Amino acid sequence: MSLRKTIFWIHLALGCLAGIVVLIMSVTGVLLAYERQVTSWVDRGFRSVPPGPASTRLPIETMVARVSDLNRAIPSAITLHSDPAAPAEVTFGREHVFMVDVYTGNVLGEGSPTTRSFFQKIEAWHRWLGASNEKRATGRAISGACNSAFFILVVSGPFLWIPRRWSWQTVKAAALFRKDLSGRARDFNWHNVIGIWCAVPLFLIVLSGVVMSYPWANNLLYRLTGTQPPGQGNALRSEGGPRQGQRPPRGDAAESNLAGLNLLWTRVEQQVPGWRSLTLRMPPSGRGPMIFTIDTGNGGRPDLRSQLTLDRRTAEVIRWEPFSSYNTGRRLRAWFRFLHTGEAGGIPGETVAGIASAGAAMLVWTGISLALRHLARSRRRGRSMVNSDDQNMATPVTG
Repeated sequence: MSLRKTIFWIHLALGCLAGIVVLIMSVTGVLLAYERQVTSWVDRGFRSVPPGPASTRLPIETMVARVSDLNRAIPSAITLHSDPAAPAEVTFGREHVFMVDVYTGNVLGEGSPTTRSFFQKIEAWHRWLGASNEKRATGRAISGACNSAFFILVVSGPFLWIPRRWSWQTVKAAALFRKDLSGRARDFNWHNVIGIWCAVPLFLIVLSGVVMSYPWANNLLYRLTGTQPPGQGNALRSEGGPRQGQRPPRGDAAESNLAGLNLLWTRVEQQVPGWRSLTLRMPPSGRGPMIFTIDTGNGGRPDLRSQLTLDRRTAEVIRWEPFSSYNTGRRLRAWFRFLHTGEAGGIPGETVAGIASAGAAMLVWTGISLALRHLARSRRRGRSMVNSDDQNMATPVTG
C-alpha cells in the first residue's frame, strides 16, 4: 500500500471515529467566538454616573460592602475599569456578577445571568461534552483525544490534497468552489476548498487545544524553547481555603477579608498608571496573598497583562510579573490560550477563529458524507462482483 493510500485510510478512520465530537467542539467554538463582546453588549445598560464634575470613586471596601451584605457571601472576584462610566463587577462564583455604581455603592443589578449561563453551558459542552462535575474527567479525556485526532486530520489533509500533477486547473479545482457539482463531487469539492482555506487557523486552534489538554504537551512546549516546565501547582495560588464558587455565610471572616482592600487597591493602581482593568481573585478564607491581574488592553492580549501579588496585611509586593519577565515557554503558553479563541488578534482574530470553526463543522459534515458514499459504493461493488460470479457459475460450459 502506498504512503498516500495509508494516510488516506488513517484520515478516513480518524474522521469517522472523532467526527461527532469534533462537530460538537466546532459548533460550540462558533457560539463562543464573540462571548466577551456579546456579554458586554448585553450589560451595556449598567453605567456609573458621577454625581458631579469633581466626583471620585468610593473606596473599594465601601463599594463592595453593600453587595456582599445583600448576598451574604464573600466575593470570589472584583473587577474595576478605568472608564469612569463603567461599574465595578463583583463576582460570586461563576454564576453571579453584580454591577455596582463606583460613586454611590448602589447595586445596579445582576449582569446578564441568562447570557452568562448560556455561555457557561456552551463552554461545558466545548470542554467536557456537557459532563457534570463528577464526570468531567471523562468528558475532558474524550474531547482531548478527539482534538488530538483532529490535529492529525488537519495535518494530513493538505498532504492528501497535493495534486499529482501541478497545473492551474488542478489547483483551481481544489481551491475554489464549483457551482456545477452535486452529490459526491460537490462534497469532495467543498471538503477540499474548506480544508485548504481553513488549514492554517485550524492548525493553530487545534494545536493550542492539544497543549491545553495534556500536561505532557504543555511541558513539551516549554522544553522545546529550552525553558523549565512549571511545577505542579503554585504555593502562592494554592492557599485560600474554600474553592472558588463556594458561598459561605457572611461573618467575621468575610469582614476581615474585605478589611485592608483600600490599601491594597491603592498600591495596585500605582504599579501601572495606564491600567484599563484591575481584577482581584479573592481568597475566601482570608488567608494567603492577594493576586491582582492588571490589564492595559481589552483583555485578549497576554502581552498587555501583568500579575501583582501583595501581602494582604502590609500591601508589600511579594511578586511582580509583567509579561516581559516571563521566559520564552511561558510567553508562548500565554499566547496559545488566546490563539485558541482568536482573541490574540482582536475582533478580526475572533472572526477568523469563528469562520475556521464553522469550516471545521462543514469538514465533518462533508467528510462523513464522503465516507458513507464510499461505503455504499463499496457495498454495491461487492454485490455486483458476487452477482457476476453467481452468473458465471450458473452458465453451462459447452464443448
